[in-house]
Amino acid sequence: MKLIQLFGIAALLAGMSVSSAAIAEDAKPVGITADKMSVTVKHGGESVEIKRNQDNKAVVVDDFAKTSRPCPPFCIQPDTIAEGVETIAEMGMLDYLEKMSGGDASVLVVDSRTADWVEKGTIPGAVNLPWENLAPDKGASTDDIIKILTEQFGAKLAEGSDALAVDEAVAAGGDAVSKVFDYSGAKTLVMFCNGMWCGQSPTNIKTLLKFGYPADKLKWYRGGMQDWAILGLTTVKPATAK
Repeated sequence: MKLIQLFGIAALLAGMSVSSAAIAEDAKPVGITADKMSVTVKHGGESVEIKRNQDNKAVVVDDFAKTSRPCPPFCIQPDTIAEGVETIAEMGMLDYLEKMSGGDASVLVVDSRTADWVEKGTIPGAVNLPWENLAPDKGASTDDIIKILTEQFGAKLAEGSDALAVDEAVAAGGDAVSKVFDYSGAKTLVMFCNGMWCGQSPTNIKTLLKFGYPADKLKWYRGGMQDWAILGLTTVKPATAK
């Protein structure tokens, strides 16, 4: 056999070896943890498997690739949004999603973003309640906020209280608010938006606190969709809060 043919065969075998190695590398599994590949939750009544993108060469989507959004308004959020409100990460979020899907009606995961962002994809199991729906400076009335608190979040308006009484209590602050609402049966709300540069879920949380919502029933996923996307976790089209 000619020397040039030997070199050709050697090169071919080397190329095949490199290609096989590349395929093997690309095929390495991407788990959520070392012993958990996925989590199945309910979203809009259907089962959805949350897992990470299995393409080892995948990169973050363009929507979350920007590093320098102008501040204000897109400033870095604090580690803790308010006293008593727990900041959680991905494993905490997945735990709450599993509780909801297991039938725990005391938990609600809330995507606080505007509809245009949510249409691009949200966390499975979350319902969308745009931050503007709870923002008085964006047109939300006290009646609107009371309706959300009572019909979606499980709070109750105290007997004899109305929107005027709530307005007066919110203005007075302190214990006054606790007298117009009963939060004993209120849901634990797990709120998120676009991540550590997003003020939409922090705004929702601060509004709810003004209305007396218990801080220990508010959880904040600070990393939001930014971190969810960086980790390649499953997203879905939105479900509407009812």
